[in-house]
Amino acid sequence: MESLYHQTNKLQQDVLDSFVQLEKLSGKEAHSLENIIQTRIDQIISNCERLARLADKELAPRKANAKLRVDQMKYDCQHLQAALRNLQHHRFTREREVQEREDLLSRRFTTNEQDTTIAIDYALQMNSSVNNAHKGMDDLLGQGNSILTNLRDQHGTLKGAHKRILDVANTLGLSNTVMRLIERRTLQDKFILFGGMIVTLVIMFLIVRYLI
Repeated sequence: MESLYHQTNKLQQDVLDSFVQLEKLSGKEAHSLENIIQTRIDQIISNCERLARLADKELAPRKANAKLRVDQMKYDCQHLQAALRNLQHHRFTREREVQEREDLLSRRFTTNEQDTTIAIDYALQMNSSVNNAHKGMDDLLGQGNSILTNLRDQHGTLKGAHKRILDVANTLGLSNTVMRLIERRTLQDKFILFGGMIVTLVIMFLIVRYLI
């Protein structure tokens, strides 16, 4: 197990050294080195599986330590695989940018080129759509402003009507007060009239009885 462990550990170090070389290469050379690195990583994965089986066969005092070393090696292998994919992605991106730049520099544009016309037409359609959207928003805002203005006018009208209703109510309240005063005064006048008539009759009765 120790021999296989050191062999696998050396493979991991070789992969790390290859990463340094890979960053300086491009094209077919980089692709070839990536295949070599992937082969070494696959070998490391295979060795880790064998090491895991051997660790299970170790004696109890050494079994836990052996498993821990194998798990650490598996963890390092996962990082190596992720690093390779990251370098491949950067290489693909870098090569694509270089190719697109070369294509752009070597391309000759003509006044009747179809792609340019399509791009211009698409841009015009986008601009027209944006303008229509802006116009629609302006119309909505104008309608909203008109609705708010109408509501404000209606509010003013309702306030005026409410004020007039209060004025009429106050006027009616005053008229009712006056009517109640008039009715009270009329009742008092009736009492005075009937009282005077009764007093007059009593006085006349007394005069007729005692003086005549």
